[in-house]
Amino acid sequence: MGESPSRSVELLQALIRNACVNDGTPGSGYESRSVETLREFFGKPGEVRSTIEGRGSVVYRVPGTNPDAPSLMLMGHLDVVPANPAGWKVDPFAAEIIDGRVWGRGAVDMLNLTATMATVFSDYLNGNLEPLPGDLIYLGVADEEGGGRYGAQFLVDDHWDLVGCDYLMTEIGQPRVNTPTGPFYPISTAEKGPMWRKLYSKGVPGHGSQPYGRENAVIDMAEAITRLVATPAPVLISDEWRGVVETGVFGELSEMMLDEDQIDAAIEILAATDVGLARWVHALTHMTFSPNIIHGGVKSNVVPESTEADVDVRVLPGHDASDVDGHLRKALGDLYDRLEIEPAMDDYEANSSPASGLLWESVGDGLQIVEGTRDRFPMIVTGTTDSRFFRAKGTIAYGVGLYEPDLKASDFAAMFHGHNERISLESIDRTERFLAETVAAFGNRSARVKL
Repeated sequence: MGESPSRSVELLQALIRNACVNDGTPGSGYESRSVETLREFFGKPGEVRSTIEGRGSVVYRVPGTNPDAPSLMLMGHLDVVPANPAGWKVDPFAAEIIDGRVWGRGAVDMLNLTATMATVFSDYLNGNLEPLPGDLIYLGVADEEGGGRYGAQFLVDDHWDLVGCDYLMTEIGQPRVNTPTGPFYPISTAEKGPMWRKLYSKGVPGHGSQPYGRENAVIDMAEAITRLVATPAPVLISDEWRGVVETGVFGELSEMMLDEDQIDAAIEILAATDVGLARWVHALTHMTFSPNIIHGGVKSNVVPESTEADVDVRVLPGHDASDVDGHLRKALGDLYDRLEIEPAMDDYEANSSPASGLLWESVGDGLQIVEGTRDRFPMIVTGTTDSRFFRAKGTIAYGVGLYEPDLKASDFAAMFHGHNERISLESIDRTERFLAETVAAFGNRSARVKL
């Protein structure tokens, strides 16, 4: 018989089985199921806050020994995106262990971190380890997958006294980058900003049997979407991207990867052998536009008088709303003035934390102890996390994790919101050890800082 699952693995399985599916509507998620799971795991009630019945978040705090010392939070979200069982090899909410991996929706995004952070935190909460100089906080939060309105945004805006912190570790932890000179470890210090847009087209209704000369709203929208996806998106070579390329991971393509005029050609070369890697590189170097929802018409035999489209727009640090609208004007041409365009989500621009200071060095300490190296670099997250709410308050926030050495970044990225999401037992164990050493190092360094 094999060894029994670790506490982190068992907690991860329980969180997956709770099926806190957030479909974006206010009544979905029901994260209170996982709040109760965490309360049982910790053996203490914590502080529960919610805006809607069933959509709870739970906060725990271990007071530090020095009220002037910096505080550290470990934050994991409790909700997951929907999963269509038809596309999975297994039940996405059974949390089965197969071939050394936990399978299930949320295994990667981000319940593995939510669980391992809870395990590390529990040793401080239950007195197995001495308190840090500053407060240590754990937050299991609702609604990250729906934009954070009912979770982190609500807590930061209305309960900062409960969740306020100087430093934060959360998602996204990313696989290491293997280079000819050795491994480098990405630490998520920045993320792209959502600047979603809604597009509306207008037409004149009429009978579908006589379409000649009709102003058909669907036709204008179809042309607009075609132009948008056919127009090359703006490129921005950030300092974070330079850090990735300078590891040497792209070999002879490195020079092209840092040239705004050549990077699209480099991406095409990558796509010939690894389209997932090419997709990741494109997202880290471009403002992206993805038309994901289109609605138009009321009946098959009625010419539509209105159509609307939702476009997921993501901007890099250095881009703003004027850059988005400028590209839309360029791509759409004469259609720009015929369509109505309005922001759907642009509350937070791309944001970042400095790759230096107390937590950065503590992460290096954790890597040194577990992996034998401090070689790390700042990385941009292509999606959006709850870090943005805390960074707006001045918190230094990083996404951290430690996965098996041969996990490819493209394979890892494909599991986010995809089919057959899974995480290895090795990755869970490595992440737990890394987090434990990083938290301990943070405490040791905090004790040496002159306040």
